[in-house]
Amino acid sequence: MDTKRCAVLLISSLVFLALTGNTGAEEPEEEPGEIELIPNRPLREVIVSHTDGNGVLQLYCMKEDGSGSRQLTYSDHGCRMPACSPDGERLAYVQQVGHGLSLWVSNINGKNSRVLTDDGRNLLPCWLPDSKHIVWMKTQPGHEPSSKSQIHLMNVETGESRRLFTDPEQLKFSNSMPAVSPKGDRIAFVSNRSGAMRIWVSNLDGSNARQISKPEMDYHHAIEAPIEQKVPAWSPDSKWIAHWEGVEMIHLSAFTGVRDPERDQMILATFHVWVVGSDGKNRRKVGRGDDPNWSPDGFVTRAFPDRERGGPKVMIETPSGEKELPIVPRQENWGRFTWKP
Repeated sequence: MDTKRCAVLLISSLVFLALTGNTGAEEPEEEPGEIELIPNRPLREVIVSHTDGNGVLQLYCMKEDGSGSRQLTYSDHGCRMPACSPDGERLAYVQQVGHGLSLWVSNINGKNSRVLTDDGRNLLPCWLPDSKHIVWMKTQPGHEPSSKSQIHLMNVETGESRRLFTDPEQLKFSNSMPAVSPKGDRIAFVSNRSGAMRIWVSNLDGSNARQISKPEMDYHHAIEAPIEQKVPAWSPDSKWIAHWEGVEMIHLSAFTGVRDPERDQMILATFHVWVVGSDGKNRRKVGRGDDPNWSPDGFVTRAFPDRERGGPKVMIETPSGEKELPIVPRQENWGRFTWKP
């Protein structure tokens, strides 16, 4: 696999948007409404990774209705996976440099950027509540991102870093895609310690780990592939966890090299966002798609490819139903987004 294709596997939001925007598997969907405006509440801001005129992923700050967009980065190779510090002062993100994926931090406006680590492939930074520490996953080349990864912790002011989990029993397995609870006492992550990739929750040091969301099935017999779970995201009140669930994208024809459109559509039809209580109860399906996120007032977002837009469509739950969040320009690809505090 050439370097560019390997990079797509690692950095395309760990989902299917860049690879399958024209493969079908569209389900009937109600026409989304405009963003619901709440009286006396100004439009909130988001930081979005989407392609520029040259097809390179850059970071942009804009209102939640897509207005007022301003470019924050001018990378030659691409910036994605933005994460705002809880105090709203700093921005962490991933930038491709050479054959690696490096971790960067800047002011919230993109100024004074500096590299935190450029050793290997680093993905999905997440801030701790103190706005001084981040966790992220470091994966090894030649592997599907979550299959052989460990979670690391860094003080962004001193540069000191270490593996977050230290128990030898935990390190026997892959641990990836970390998401620290807003209260800072727990961490959700993806691990294969029970076999297939599942969402786990533990104390911040990895103790008292338990599987949190039981899927409807463990194996899709028609597709002949396991059902996996990835991309956990905490609700602002630390009571809920959203995550992706489905058959992993590496089983698509684009990766197997064996053309099978019917099987590809079956795989894409398994891609859904779910929400489960942090106690493992009250599991519910939000809708098709991937890359779950939470708005500051506690509503879930999800994304899926849309032929009409020529790229991803981002949806958000609201008190009166789902609405479209038009934060990715038409005909553009993306690399995730984050809400500004």
